[in-house]
Amino acid sequence: QVQVVESGGGLVQAGGSLRLSCAASGSIFKLNAMGWYRQAPGKQRELVAAINSSGGTNYADSAKGRFTISRDSAKNTMYLQMDTLKPEDTAVYYCYTDAQPDGLGRKWYWGQGTQVTVSS
Repeated sequence: QVQVVESGGGLVQAGGSLRLSCAASGSIFKLNAMGWYRQAPGKQRELVAAINSSGGTNYADSAKGRFTISRDSAKNTMYLQMDTLKPEDTAVYYCYTDAQPDGLGRKWYWGQGTQVTVSS
């Protein structure tokens, strides 16, 4: 199986920055896309950014120009650099990876979530 662990959330003032990390571990045959979703209270979970195995990226409109997603394939780790944070970025951020464990089929694996709170 695959384990996914996020880190790096916290409390920051508006205009500040945070860097989230997501590490995948376990018996991994192949990691495909990785990405971040977020869910604010009372709202649906929404895609923030994603990166495929070739380094191609996709961002939500709200993240473009402020957030940067990257990955270190050698470490099975992904990062989300968040700059110029706004109060509306406050949410629980969830990492996912589209992975194929050894001997098993491909599926999405999720982390437990990390809280990001931006104060005004």
